[in-house]
Amino acid sequence: MLRPDLAVIAANVAPGSRVLDVGCGDGTLMQALRDDKRCDARGMELDSHDVGVCVGKGLSVIQGDADKDLAFYPDQSVDYAILSQTLQTTMRPDIVLEELLRIGRRAFVSFPNFAHWRVRLSLLWGGRMPVTRLLPVPWYATPNIHHLTVEDFRELVKERGIKVEGAWFLSGDKQCSAAAANFRAEHAVFLLSR
Repeated sequence: MLRPDLAVIAANVAPGSRVLDVGCGDGTLMQALRDDKRCDARGMELDSHDVGVCVGKGLSVIQGDADKDLAFYPDQSVDYAILSQTLQTTMRPDIVLEELLRIGRRAFVSFPNFAHWRVRLSLLWGGRMPVTRLLPVPWYATPNIHHLTVEDFRELVKERGIKVEGAWFLSGDKQCSAAAANFRAEHAVFLLSR
């Protein structure tokens, strides 16, 4: 079963597409796209253990760093470049986003929304960085180095002249409306293009 943001992405990738999943983890999304949608799915993953898991599933994955290694991919070489729950862990999210849109005709980006009401409440009442079901580790152990919100992301894509073709917002495991998404959504998924 796919994580909710991955299920949204999988449902909106056209069958038979060429896909690059950057930060593909254990390859769950790639496997679903390959098996269910006959996609030519390839991946890049920093963690060597996860690369091994992917290879064990028969997936085409290389070990690489999104901050450095995307530059080696040719322009417009895939239909979709996917970055799920990884943007906030990169050194320069703005540059990584530009690289995704150079490599892919479209890009899916999903990320945790650090303006969700539970995060705000945790900061307000506890005065500490939140630990929640979806952000389960303390601040000093988290891979998240850029805490972005839905509104921060919307502003970034607007500044860069990037077109938003679709946006989905998740609260828990369910989709919620775009109304007040910056406050209500725990996660966001955007489909982008130039």
